[in-house]
Amino acid sequence: MGSSGFLPSGSLLESLIHVSNEVASTEKLPLIQVKDISTMIRRIKLLSSLFEEIREINTQPLPPSSILCLTELFSVIRRVKALIEGCKNGSSLWSLVQTDVISNQFYMIVKEMGRVLDILPLSLLNITTDIREQVELLHKQAKRVELFIDPKEIQRREELLQVMASNNEKNRKNRISIDVETVKEIFSSIGMRSSMDYDEEISKLEAEAHKQAGTGGIIVVSNINNLISLVSYAKSMVFSSDENEKNMEDIKQQHASVNRNIDQSSSNIPDDFRCPISLDLMKDPVIISSGHTYDRNSITRWINTGHHTCPKSGQRLIHMALIPNYALKSLVHQWCQENNIPSTECSSNASMLVRSNSKKNASERAIDHISATKVAIDAVKMTAEFLVGKLAMGSPYIQRQAAYELRLLAKTGMDNRRIIAEAGAIPFLVTLLSSNDPRIQENAVTALLNLSIFDNNKVLIMAAGAVDNIVEVLESGKTMEAKENAAAAIFSLSMIDDFKVAIGAHPRAIQALVGLLREGTTAGKRDAATAIFNLALYNTNKASIVAAEAVPLLIELLMDDRAGITDDALGVLALLLSSPEGLEAVKKSRVLVPLLIDLLRFGSAKGKENSITLLLGLCKDGGEEVARRLLINPRSIPSLRSLAADGSLKARRKADALLRLLNRCCSQSHHPVGS
Repeated sequence: MGSSGFLPSGSLLESLIHVSNEVASTEKLPLIQVKDISTMIRRIKLLSSLFEEIREINTQPLPPSSILCLTELFSVIRRVKALIEGCKNGSSLWSLVQTDVISNQFYMIVKEMGRVLDILPLSLLNITTDIREQVELLHKQAKRVELFIDPKEIQRREELLQVMASNNEKNRKNRISIDVETVKEIFSSIGMRSSMDYDEEISKLEAEAHKQAGTGGIIVVSNINNLISLVSYAKSMVFSSDENEKNMEDIKQQHASVNRNIDQSSSNIPDDFRCPISLDLMKDPVIISSGHTYDRNSITRWINTGHHTCPKSGQRLIHMALIPNYALKSLVHQWCQENNIPSTECSSNASMLVRSNSKKNASERAIDHISATKVAIDAVKMTAEFLVGKLAMGSPYIQRQAAYELRLLAKTGMDNRRIIAEAGAIPFLVTLLSSNDPRIQENAVTALLNLSIFDNNKVLIMAAGAVDNIVEVLESGKTMEAKENAAAAIFSLSMIDDFKVAIGAHPRAIQALVGLLREGTTAGKRDAATAIFNLALYNTNKASIVAAEAVPLLIELLMDDRAGITDDALGVLALLLSSPEGLEAVKKSRVLVPLLIDLLRFGSAKGKENSITLLLGLCKDGGEEVARRLLINPRSIPSLRSLAADGSLKARRKADALLRLLNRCCSQSHHPVGS
């Protein structure tokens, strides 16, 4: 390899296959951008077949021009993955509003794919005629592709925008009823049919407002807030059933109970803890654009009745975002404890009043509107600095609370993660990983996991020497959740290639992951397996993973239905098979081949593909012995023929290759298998 800017060809192909499989295995597609997404997935499946064939057939180093093209394709497919995940996991309503923008993004990616395929030197690659023709056809289609915007989605969007405009006007006139049937029809067409669907959409819209606040501007955030208002109002109209009335009655009773507790100490409430509107204790303090703090319930009622000014100053509100005042909330929480007011009721009651149908408390939600204004950013910065100060100087109880608040604050939003890191939280959180307090340790490792989602923070976490402490938590954490999140943190950090090397070189990291793979819960085993898989993408780490006795354990987990990580274990084994150490370790197992044959029949689609990959690799490198064991098993040939006829594209291709190999072995044998 000449250029250090590229991955080694083996790692590049493994990465391409991995990301292509992630796109190809996407399930539960959204009801928005259906044609663009399904067509794009078919394109990626075809490219995945190309990558698989290059890996299996080409034994010589790839030409530099091929590596350049494959590197560009890797970038394109990652963008495809991000775009599809955005459509799948994001707000359906916002996707509908942005349907032309998203369609154009798909169009631009396909055009980019066509430009990359322009320079793919198919003539230099040792691939079958079938694959070559399919890639050439894909190339031609990509060059001819035209922008497609679904006319049905355009029509639906126009109907939605009309309802939004109507809802916005009538908000200022005490909510004269909108056409609920029209709203219900629009929402149903994009998959919103139950009360839970409406709640989930509200959460996704809040997350979108949070994300757009830093880049989209006030108008965009205002439009999203209008959608939130519409969904909330439509929900109250569509699902105004006896159940809702019962829920409201239960909330009123809880509210009365809390108020009785607070009334007993009302004369002692500090003025700073009282809401300027209700003069009651602020259970969920939030900051508005004027910089003043109010109880969430009180200021929400104020805004929903058509007011657009600050109650205290009279200043016009430039946006309707409500920013949590975590610093004050922590102080109120302490005061509640000192005055024997139940803290759980004190913190949760306000959120139940604001959204009666929500099942989650506000203190447990990490989704809040963060505006792009300086006031909002400064509020988050002030909160982060306050909490970091508590980490540095507070008692264990205060440190536990501060770590928990930072954990929540870092859960959503790249801006939050950046600001927390800039406030200096990372070194203190790394130190707290060694705490003897189980909750402090758990909150600290989870906060670091959340912070590591922001790539720049990965560098800061590694620079703070966090790997030693994270591995220590992984080995001997106080709670299983702490161990699981330590494994997830290693996975997140290892997304950067240089850190795959650094983590893999740690004397105990891989061994600790294998330990969690052996002793963890189902979630813990899965976290460990995904982290090991990521580390195994760097070839040097494969020998260390094999040395840690991962192979026998992974094979054992294939036999354990309760473990629930069959596909993850197969994926790691398939990766390890490409190393000499991994191949030798896999070949030692006498139970693997029968297991793989069973998985050809009963496994998932992904499991079947990895099972064939393992069997094909074993037959190629294990020779006649493995082929003979396959031939004498009465279930193997029928299973392979079934997959060759009805499996996925990749499974069919590999099943054909394995059947051809077995036929050669059978014809060369002096004692072919008969009855």
